[in-house]
Order: sequence, then structure tokens, then C-alpha cells
Amino acid sequence: MADTATRAEQEVARVRDDPAGRYALAQEFYRHATGPRRRYGRAELSFLRWSLARGVLAPETSDPPGSPWWRAVNERLLRDKAEAALLCAGAPGVAGAPSVECWVDFIRSPAPRRWYRAHNASIVAGYLGHEDLAAGERQVERFMMNVALLRALFTHAMLAEPRLALGRPAPLGPLMADPRHRNVQLFLDLGRSFPPEYPVTAPVEETVLDEHALARVLDYGLIAPRLTALYAFSAASLDQPRLTALLDDGVPAYAWPRVDRPVWYIGNTGPHLRAVARVSGTRLLWEPSPLRTARRTRRR
Repeated sequence: MADTATRAEQEVARVRDDPAGRYALAQEFYRHATGPRRRYGRAELSFLRWSLARGVLAPETSDPPGSPWWRAVNERLLRDKAEAALLCAGAPGVAGAPSVECWVDFIRSPAPRRWYRAHNASIVAGYLGHEDLAAGERQVERFMMNVALLRALFTHAMLAEPRLALGRPAPLGPLMADPRHRNVQLFLDLGRSFPPEYPVTAPVEETVLDEHALARVLDYGLIAPRLTALYAFSAASLDQPRLTALLDDGVPAYAWPRVDRPVWYIGNTGPHLRAVARVSGTRLLWEPSPLRTARRTRRR
């Protein structure tokens, strides 16, 4: 009989080129479970629906093809959950990765903190394991990858370390970030922030400035000033010390060369973002948008 890890890999292989099958497998983990686990799939499945609509999970033989990177990271999440489910159902063997152990802990005793730890352990493992694939994506796509990561880490911290994530409004953190409630989609659903197609053909500058104003308040006013502490917390929580290397002096740097750092300042478009940071008890130290500076120079 194949070991548990091999059986999990076989489950994922069956849906590798079937985006709807990927969704069904992800949904089955929650919807076919008994007990409280059924309530935890809201944010994950919402994000997956957005991914499906964009086409990033389409087979590489499609026209246009899907994204090798998004497909690989999604497979890591599906495989870890499948292996953990098999182990908890009595299959012989031990977890093949720490992220699988996190899912085993969640399945045996579902709780919001355990869900975030398991989910983010799989996602971070996928990011770290497939940086070579990320490097082959367009700049705008790599920007979106970094935003997806920092949002996932931030939402975990809102629940587990709310003062770190929110400062003065910390008591709101566990209420807003509970993965069983609809509120969490405000933070983890990128459909409100970025284009619905793949590949994105618009320039990265246009994509950033088109992001919903509320999303930019979240990314720049609340999250940006806390990125160093946030990644340090997540690295310790997930036992992934390499995670801190995905920042470059407080700026997201996953598959991101230093020469392109100014792209991250484009969305820093007004004093209201600094005001949001101050209200939450911190300071936004990022440079103002270079596009605003360029426009002022042209007016002169």
C-alpha cells in the first residue's frame, strides 16, 4: 500500500489539470467534515474562486495557460490538507512536513488560531519552495503575490497578536479576523483589490493606483508600518526563519529585486495614510508616491 504522503499526492494529481476539481477537493475538506471544521473554509474558498475566475489554475496547455507558480502553491495547500485528513482518518504513517502536522492539529481540535497556523504554514512553504517559478512571472503578478502573503500574515496576527497587528484598536482584531465569519474576506479576498484576469497586461503603476481606496488604507496605513514585526512574528509562529528574508529593510521582497523597491511606494498617495498609521499607534515611514512627485514637478 502507498504511504500517506503518496496517497495525498495522488489525490492532488487527479485534479492537477482540472481547476473545478481543485475547488471540489478544497471544498470537500470542509463541507464533508463533521463538526466545527465545516465552518472554516469561507476565506480559503473565496480566494480560490477568485483564482479560478482569473485563470491562474488553468492547465499549462490551456490558451492562455495558467500560472505555474499559483498552481504550485495551490497544490501545496491541497496536498498538505489531504495528507493530514488521511492521517486523522487512521491511515498509517507520520506527517511528511511540519505544515501537515499543523493541519493534523487543526483537524483534531479546530480553532481559529490553529486554522491560521495550518493555512499559513502551507502557504509560506509554497512560497519558499517555488521562488524560482515566481521569478518568471510579470512584475505586476509578483506585486500581487507579495500583497497576498502580507495580508495572510497580517490577518493571522490580527487574531493571535492583535496589538502587534492593530495597535490601539487591538480588541477588534479577533472579531474581524475569525476565519469562520464573513468579515475575514475583507482582508484575504484580493478580488476587490486587483484585476480579475491573468495575465494582467496593465502596467504595475496603473494596477496599484486602481486598488480600492479602502484596500490601500489597509495595506499602507495599517500593514506597511508593521511589516518587520509582522514577518518576525510569523517566522517564529510557523517555525520558518527564512520568512524574514522576504522583506528588504521593511519592504516586501519576494521575487523582487532591490532596484524595483520604488514600485512599493506608488500606492502611498496621501497624508490620510500616515494619519491612519498614527491613529493605530505607529508611523508610516515609506516614501511618498513617486508619481505624485512627478506630477508636482510637471506642474511647476
